[in-house]
Order: sequence, then C-alpha cells, then structure tokens
Amino acid sequence: MSDSARATLADRAPVRVNASKPNAARVYNYLLGGKDNYEVDQHVAARMLAVAPDTKTTAWFSRKFLLNAVEDAARAGIRQFIDIGCGFPFSPNVHEVAQEVDPSARVVMIDYDPVVYVHANALLSGTSGVTSILGDIRRTNEIIDKTRTEGQIDFDQPVAILMVGLLHYLLDEEQPFDIVARLRDVMASGSILAFTHASALSCDELVARVTADTDGSSAQCQFRTPDEVAVFLQGFEVVEPGLVPVQDWLDDDLPRTRLVILGGVGRTPGVG
Repeated sequence: MSDSARATLADRAPVRVNASKPNAARVYNYLLGGKDNYEVDQHVAARMLAVAPDTKTTAWFSRKFLLNAVEDAARAGIRQFIDIGCGFPFSPNVHEVAQEVDPSARVVMIDYDPVVYVHANALLSGTSGVTSILGDIRRTNEIIDKTRTEGQIDFDQPVAILMVGLLHYLLDEEQPFDIVARLRDVMASGSILAFTHASALSCDELVARVTADTDGSSAQCQFRTPDEVAVFLQGFEVVEPGLVPVQDWLDDDLPRTRLVILGGVGRTPGVG
C-alpha cells in the first residue's frame, strides 16, 4: 500500500464518537429505523431522501439480500460466516439466521468503528458461536489472522464472507479490488462471497448529494459502474442472477429505486 493510501486509511477510520461528521454505520442504522445515530447522520439521510424518497426501501432490500445470502449459504452446508463491516446489530442478525439452520454455525462480526464494536459486544456477549472483532478490512492480513485466532475460523473449510454495504466505502486508492482478491485466495473451495455496492447508475442528483455530504468523512462513498463492480467477482463462479440490483435477488416484481445498489454472490471453484 502506498504512503498516500496509508494516510487515507488513517484519516478516514473512526477512532471515537464524532457527532460532527456522518458515519456510514449510523446513516444505515437510521435508514433501517434504528436509534444508533446522531443529528448529522439524520441530516445526511434526510438530504438523500429528499432526492430519492425510496432510499429507505433500498436499505431494506439490501438488508434482506444479506439475510437471504446467509440462509442460502447455511442451507448449502456452510457453517462459518464472516460479516465484514457488520454495522450496529439489528435483528434478525446474521448469527440468528445462520444458527436457525444449524446452531453450531460460527459467526464473526467485524467492524472498524469502535462504537459499533462496543455495541456488538454488549448485545451479543455470551452468545454461543459469535465473536465480535474490531478491525479494518484495509488491513486485510490482520483481519484474516484475527478471524483465525479470535474467531476460530478454519479457512481450510468453506466460509461465507459477507461485505454488504461496505465496498463502496473503500476508495480506489485504498485498493479494494486487491482486498477482495486477498480474501478470495484464502477461501476454501465451496466458499461464497456476498456483497452489495452502490452503483453509478443511481440518479445523478443523488450521487452528487451523497458525494458532497460525505466528503472527507468515514462515510465517503465511491459509486462505481457495473463493469467496475464486476471486477470484485473475478476468480469466483458467479451465482445467478449475477450482478444485478439487490431487489432482483428478492423478487421479480419489486420496484426500481433511484439509489441503485448492486448485489453479487460469487462461489470459489471446486465444489458442485
């Protein structure tokens, strides 16, 4: 990683509660109807909703995509789940869905926000098979090591890596494609990657509004074209229906939204 990328990483990673700048986890929490947010986050969300009133609907589509991906992976026999950029716990959580299928499922929840980490620990402490880790995916090798040692993840066995609502917060200079490739390289055959990504196909006014409101904050977002997002799936077998708006993963009749969130699932080759 270059010196400029390291500087960006250090500048954008939250280190404590900051109620003066928007926070990605808090904005998402607000859109889902949660209470773990501040006025600055509500302001950003309100400005998004003024341009695209269906953005709360999009947030729920994205959440449902996550939970469906977990259930599908669990029913396919995967028993290890790593939720990177997990955000504030919001029921039903990943572990609730996975452990409904198999109570022995292991779930590691990772976020780089220390406030999210504290909340996750407080709410999930003592929950069997669930580990909360404070870590930054941009320090990818450190995350892999922590999931092995703290989360007891065995990368020789299939694992589901979940990156929902995360990758568009990684700027190009933070090398997001290399990050996903590094994760892919340690995943056993039959593992899956499930992710969402904000698309440049979103309405221009919304893209401009979000970009201006979050510039320089941990919530700074990089909208990418479908072709750019497709690079994250290189080296994976693409699961149908492919890289499409998240609502297309849920139901053919769901409406289009002005904020376009793409969903994709990739499977590491080698198993049926």
